[in-house]
Amino acid sequence: MKSGLKKFGVVLLSSALLLGACGDGEKTNSSGEDKTFKIGVTQIVEHPSLNAAYDGFKKALEDAGIEAEYDVQIAQGDASASKTIAANLVSSKVDLIFANSTPSAQSALSETTEIPIVFTSVTDAVGAELVESMEKPGGNVTGTIDSHPDAISNTMKFLKEELGAKKVGMVFNSGEQNSRSQVDAVKAMLKDMDMTVVEASVATSADVKQATESLIGKVDSLYIITDNTVVSALESVVAVANENKLPMMVGEFDSVKRGGLAAYGFEYYDIGYEAGQKAVKILKGESKPGDLPVDIPQKLKFIMNKDTASTIGLEIKDEWKAEFSK
Repeated sequence: MKSGLKKFGVVLLSSALLLGACGDGEKTNSSGEDKTFKIGVTQIVEHPSLNAAYDGFKKALEDAGIEAEYDVQIAQGDASASKTIAANLVSSKVDLIFANSTPSAQSALSETTEIPIVFTSVTDAVGAELVESMEKPGGNVTGTIDSHPDAISNTMKFLKEELGAKKVGMVFNSGEQNSRSQVDAVKAMLKDMDMTVVEASVATSADVKQATESLIGKVDSLYIITDNTVVSALESVVAVANENKLPMMVGEFDSVKRGGLAAYGFEYYDIGYEAGQKAVKILKGESKPGDLPVDIPQKLKFIMNKDTASTIGLEIKDEWKAEFSK
């Protein structure tokens, strides 16, 4: 986590990033003149996956010839700061809000029902009450989620069938609806698999190491989901897992690169790009947010970290058909 946070814990990374125009005449306002759109970006915390999603979002707009200025504001894990950011963006009358996480999207929606909101890095858009349904979001919101229907089931099957796990430790922020829904999904699934979940709840990233240590002796594996609080302090979890030779599955590829053993997942850049494509349609007046279905990740892969496998003494089998993190 970065230090020197300003009031409300908000890091303002506001910048005028003018993306190159293609000169094709598509970027026009009602008078037929070229327009530079003002995009407000709200992100709950800085970590590689969310940052990659933002990069993908920007690239989609650039590829479509959209010229934009981005006002980027990051809450650094502070829920009250997320609300303040949303209010600030609405007050500045941005053309569209890109909400990068569940708390960010919820804060944005609480502040406006008129400005279009496009989200990503959200696990359960319906459960978070962001949209009425995946197929017909309704209102001023749409986006892409960071949950593939097969990811959790494949992860649990791998832990049980390949690693012999029975007790799965999960460290998460119970205050994040995104995280609570994932933990509940895992618990429901394990009822029929002769496996159990042992929970360790945290409130801030400073709690993560101690919470992980509290699981030692109680579990034979770990599963770190896409929890913003925990992922922002992932290295502390990796250190505890490796020291105790615990296999640690994770929820996304950047966490594999940072030391997680393996993940069934997708590139956050891709879901950010897909969210950006929705923003393009909205900015060009081709669609309204509520008419654009919420999409799931399109590409599910199995990625492993060779170094971590070696550290915990795990031999990688050819039949796992794993790709390897770089």
